[in-house]
Amino acid sequence: MENGESIEEDVDSATEVFDETVWKRFHRRQRYNDTVPLHFEIIHARILPAVASTELVADASGSGGNNAVKKYVVYVVNVREDGFPRDPCPTSIDRRYTHFLKLYEGLRKDHPTLVQGVAFPKKVLMGNFTPELIGERSGAFELFLDHIMSVPLLRESEHFLEFLQHDELTRACQLLDERRNEQAVPLLENSFRLLNKLFLDKSKAVLLLLCRLVVACTSSPIPHSAAEQWAELALRRFEHVCDTELLVLYIPLLQTCLHLWWQRGRDRTLLEERLNEMGKKGIKVKGGPTLGQAIHALDPRAETI
Repeated sequence: MENGESIEEDVDSATEVFDETVWKRFHRRQRYNDTVPLHFEIIHARILPAVASTELVADASGSGGNNAVKKYVVYVVNVREDGFPRDPCPTSIDRRYTHFLKLYEGLRKDHPTLVQGVAFPKKVLMGNFTPELIGERSGAFELFLDHIMSVPLLRESEHFLEFLQHDELTRACQLLDERRNEQAVPLLENSFRLLNKLFLDKSKAVLLLLCRLVVACTSSPIPHSAAEQWAELALRRFEHVCDTELLVLYIPLLQTCLHLWWQRGRDRTLLEERLNEMGKKGIKVKGGPTLGQAIHALDPRAETI
């Protein structure tokens, strides 16, 4: 959210303790229904400052006042697959009221009839840090996410995808731009595991994020320790991709893996044979864009190419 936004979650107070858990779930939430395999559960909420520095707020007499810092509530949303065996990689994302509101308003604009039955929490000006209100909102947000998952048009919307990955992906791309790959990789890994639960293995969103993860792991002079793991998974996912838009990533991916295999001292025969086969079919396999450039052409973000 932009710093200039002014909504009920960002109110001034000098008395609240920052980074304080103000609400916590003590009992596991019941599954929404048997047709929705994913389970959304807000496990706790905490208060964080909206700005790093304090601002002096003058009192009515103009003689000065208390140091007050804007703050907001963060809801920690846990996402897991129900069933047996238990989900080995449950994921969590932090979201504010503004994230849920933006998602709701976007869906209501594009699909008004599909969200008309959703009871979305209204804005309030006072008391928005009470455990009771936060607990009520958490329940409403969970039902909202369950509803989205049960309706294909909502689940596959750009609004939902943005809600799931925008903040983490934007931050990761900024870190990559600053050559802080080690910090970007965990963000991308968490986002990939989340999207991989919700969308098909070969969907555009999943493959783009997987390729971006490969770039993050391989663009430093010394590859990340998980580089081969993610590169091998990407190669497997692209074996039977038919989407021509996504196939533009395949040659750069093969070239990236070829270099990684060389760095690791691995046998490159299969990769070289695959590139040779594609070259014989008239496909340009040399002098093309890097994997990062190919990703950026499909999904421009903050990173420098």
